[in-house]
Amino acid sequence: MSASPTINIESAEQFNQLLSSTKVVIADFYADWCEPCKAIAPVFEGLSARMSRANLIAFLKINTEAQQQIASAYAISSIPTFIVFRDGKVAERVQGADPTRLKALVHRLWQEAKAAVLESRNDGSDPAAGSSSGGGGGGGASALEWRGAVLPRGYTDVTDQIELPRTELLNFDEEFGNVRVLLDPSKPGALSGGKKKDKDWVVSDTDEQLLLFTPFMSMLKLHTLQITSVQDEDEEVMRPKVLKLFTNRPHNLGFDDAESETPTQLIELTESDWNADSTANIPLRFVKFQNINSLVIFVESGEGEGEKTRIDRIRVIGETGEKRDMGKLEKIGEDSGA
Repeated sequence: MSASPTINIESAEQFNQLLSSTKVVIADFYADWCEPCKAIAPVFEGLSARMSRANLIAFLKINTEAQQQIASAYAISSIPTFIVFRDGKVAERVQGADPTRLKALVHRLWQEAKAAVLESRNDGSDPAAGSSSGGGGGGGASALEWRGAVLPRGYTDVTDQIELPRTELLNFDEEFGNVRVLLDPSKPGALSGGKKKDKDWVVSDTDEQLLLFTPFMSMLKLHTLQITSVQDEDEEVMRPKVLKLFTNRPHNLGFDDAESETPTQLIELTESDWNADSTANIPLRFVKFQNINSLVIFVESGEGEGEKTRIDRIRVIGETGEKRDMGKLEKIGEDSGA
């Protein structure tokens, strides 16, 4: 697993330095003994893993007992308390373990941060535009939110509704990326020319199969699945060919079950399905993908005679419905504050 981008504050100096160098800071004031703090922690970590960007958005955790000076300076009287700083100044506060309110706040900040990046450019152009031709182009997304194909009219990218702490990817080679890489909103390093990242893609391990479980924070209507797989000179590594999709499973399947059970949809990709940005835009049988709370993606085989399968990015396109009942988290959020 890759290291968490969440920053644990160890001194007032460290905190002040981050406030001065980062446009948006979201600080989680907590204590080790606080049960509501523990309950909301996976939600905060999931948001941090997806949205942290150096000098743009930072997620901090501040232990109120270890950092009493900071807690006192910001009048922390109940925990958990989340404070949003813009350009070093307090902008908003959220008290209590309310995941719905916290997610809504952070997603709004994410949109504002993307807009700020575009406005900061002298030419006002999209920093993600560039290599796209034909079916590619990322649909006008910024560099913070790249897509390898245009969005279908009337639908949005709902990948951010994936509950990252509960995702599971089986049979991936740990020398390459993990599930966080698949869902990373940025452009794949292999498509970024000189800005190529080290191994920011997923490769299967013992054979060509991969099995991905993605639970959602909302009930979704799914319209399209976008899979990016960049070809390289390694003949042993292939693009996915046969995919099986399973919906509304409480947890991941095993490989034997995935091979034997009837999927919600069976997909067989051909060479013509891949566009100039190495992305396959896969339409789903919309009537079968209503009220979806989880999706299992089983890569059964690859395209060719190799032994490994590669995926750089996955995007889920559709509509967001009602928030799922977060159970204990929601109840804690209602009566927290102690």
